[in-house]
Amino acid sequence: MASRTDYVLVFLVALVVTLVATPICRWLAVKTKVVVEPDARRVHLVPTPMLGGLGMLVGVLAAFGMATRLDGFDPVFLAPSVPLGVVLAAVLMCGIGTIDDVRPVSPPAKTAGMVLAGSVLSLLGVSIVFLRIPFAGILSVSTDLAPLLTVIWVLGMANAVNFIDGLDGLAAGIVAIAAGAFFLYAYRLTGANVIGPENPSPLIAVIVAGICIGFLPLNFHPAKLFMGDGGALMLGLLMAASTVLVGGQANDPYSGQVFFFYAPLAIPFFVMGVPILDTAFAIIRRASKRSGLSEADKGHLHHRLMRLGHGQRRSVLILWLWTALLSGFVLYPVYNQDSQFDAVVPMGVAALGLVLYTLFHPGIRGQRDTSV
Repeated sequence: MASRTDYVLVFLVALVVTLVATPICRWLAVKTKVVVEPDARRVHLVPTPMLGGLGMLVGVLAAFGMATRLDGFDPVFLAPSVPLGVVLAAVLMCGIGTIDDVRPVSPPAKTAGMVLAGSVLSLLGVSIVFLRIPFAGILSVSTDLAPLLTVIWVLGMANAVNFIDGLDGLAAGIVAIAAGAFFLYAYRLTGANVIGPENPSPLIAVIVAGICIGFLPLNFHPAKLFMGDGGALMLGLLMAASTVLVGGQANDPYSGQVFFFYAPLAIPFFVMGVPILDTAFAIIRRASKRSGLSEADKGHLHHRLMRLGHGQRRSVLILWLWTALLSGFVLYPVYNQDSQFDAVVPMGVAALGLVLYTLFHPGIRGQRDTSV
C-alpha cells in the first residue's frame, strides 16, 4: 500500500507541473488566437485565452509518471491495463474538448468522442461491475451491460463539470474539493482492506486535486486562462474513473459499517453534488423549453447567485463552501464510525448559516440583477 508520503509526492508533482505548464498554454493560446470573446451568454468581460486543459493534462501525465517511480504504487502498475486505460481516456477526452475549443464541432460528434473515451476506460478494465443497492444487497452487472453503464457514468460526470464551468475558478475549485474528499474516502477504504492496494482510485483522485489547485492561480477571478472543454471534460472523466473503481468494483459486504461505507456509489452524488444538481436542473429546464441539452443558457446555479447580487468571487466561494459541506457530511461518519450521527447537528447549522449568507448577505442589497 502506498504511504501518505507517496501520495503527497504525486500531489505535489501534479500541482507544480500544472502550475508551470499553464502559463505556457496561455502563451500558446494567445499566439494561436484560441481566445474566448465576451458575449451575452458569458460572464467574463475581456477576451480570455483557452487551452488550460492541455496544461492540466501535462500535470496528469507527469504525476502518473512520478507514481511509476515510487515503490508504494508497484501494485497499481503490476497489471498496467487499468492505469493505461485512465491515461489514454484522459488524453482522448482532453483532445476532444480541445478540438471543440479551437474549432467548435457538432454536439453529436462531440458526444461520439466522449463515448469513445468512456469505451476505452471500460475496455481496459475501468468498468462498473457491481451495483450496490442499500438494504438490497449487491447486484452483479452483466458483461453486456457494464460498458453501457460505464459510458453513461462518464458522460454524466463530464457534462456535470462542463456545465458548472461558468465562473472564474468555479469548476477547478469544486473538483479540487470533491477529489480531495474522494481521495480521503478511497484511502480509508484501502486502509480497511475494502479495496486492494492495486486499485488506483485514490491515486487518480489525488492527481485531480493537484492539477486543479495548480490551475487555480491563473483561473481565479479575474481569470487569465480558461480550462475550456478540454479541461472540464477531462476532469469529469477522471472523477468518473476514480469513483467507478471504488463504487463499481468493490463487492466486499462490510455490512457492519456506516451507510457511506456501505454504499460507495452514493459518495459521488454528495462530493460532486453541486455540479450534479446543476446538471439535473439544466436538463429539466431545457426539456421544459423543448431546447437541446447542448444549448447554453444563463439559468445555472452560479448565474442565479449573481442575479441575487453576489459578485463572481462570492458566488464561487458560496458554491465551494457547499461542496466542502457536502463532502464533510459523508467523510465524518466514515472516519468516526462510533459517533456517526454526531455531525448531523453541526452540519445542519452550517448549512442553515450558508443558506442565510446566500440569501441575506448585506452586500447583495441594491445589487440584484446588476451582476449578469
